[in-house]
Amino acid sequence: MSIPMVDLKGQYESLKTEIDSAILQSLAETRYILGPNVQAFDREAAEYLGARHAISCASGTDALHLGLLAAGIKPGDEIITSAFTFIATGEAIRYIGADPVFVDIQPNSLNLDPEQIRAAVTNKTRAILPVHLFGQAADMNEIKAIADELGLFIIEDCAQSFGGAYQGKTTGTIGSVGAFSFFPSKNLGCYGDGGLITTNDDDIAAQIKLLRNHGSSQQYHHDVIGYNSRLDELQAVILRIKLKHIDHYNRRRLEVAKNYNRLLAGSRFVTPEIPSDRDHIFHQYTLLCDGRDAVREHVLAREIACAVYYPIPLHQQKAFAGTTQPVLPVTEATASRCLSFPIFPEMSEDQVEAVCEAILSA
Repeated sequence: MSIPMVDLKGQYESLKTEIDSAILQSLAETRYILGPNVQAFDREAAEYLGARHAISCASGTDALHLGLLAAGIKPGDEIITSAFTFIATGEAIRYIGADPVFVDIQPNSLNLDPEQIRAAVTNKTRAILPVHLFGQAADMNEIKAIADELGLFIIEDCAQSFGGAYQGKTTGTIGSVGAFSFFPSKNLGCYGDGGLITTNDDDIAAQIKLLRNHGSSQQYHHDVIGYNSRLDELQAVILRIKLKHIDHYNRRRLEVAKNYNRLLAGSRFVTPEIPSDRDHIFHQYTLLCDGRDAVREHVLAREIACAVYYPIPLHQQKAFAGTTQPVLPVTEATASRCLSFPIFPEMSEDQVEAVCEAILSA
């Protein structure tokens, strides 16, 4: 049985009639830049997430970059973050000329460890950038307490957590800024690149709207040097349709993850925890195991997809060679033991059982 990491074709087929019709209508209207669907999606996303403002942009990377800029992060500032994440987290910090300060993660959630944050704070620290990795919210009460005490911004990396929540509050609404990605494989994914920035701060929102559109709020009047980072109108059409289904998608992913955990219980594989105080939406289903590479080859040989997110932590990447190299034992051990398996809303019980059979026979 061949099983992909995510079944984008199957999801499209279930929405094909509605998506195709809406795209044709948008093409006929010929309003392609910051058009009615972009404006409507921004309103609908803000309402869904419970944010005062939601401002779409061209990618999740841009969402982080523009969010940091709008919060006033400047060259030489230090941003405390995780090294166990996709490079965009660190890239966005470097785009501004700020310095990422990598601290270790928790062994259970694989998210930023609040106990490590305080020791990393210096007089240059301006913000904490937690990553809600694989769809599970970081420990935001502890992180927010530190930020509030020390007067730091919180920039939430929500690229993998659209619809996830911590103690009833959706990710992206707890800190000063939230940054989301709509890369096709995300829980809420478009058919190309796309991103979104959330904030409850009116001034930050106004600045983001300027920055995403060449520094302009009125045609040919440019208040600041901005960027060309606007969500495409056709992508907004797709996202508006998918947004209506996101709760169902996230519930199904959680059901698949619970099924995995049940079938793998008692094995040598460390399964992900599902905390009761947060809504884990399982963008990825990731196990920890010794002999990871041999398990990966065994599973792939059975035509079942699996992937390593992430094999090289950011503090060990060549791109960050100029950054102080900390010792991050949990991060480094996790990077050598992590392995992610197929998870998507349309996944059947037979498919989950086939994946587990391949895992357990490795």
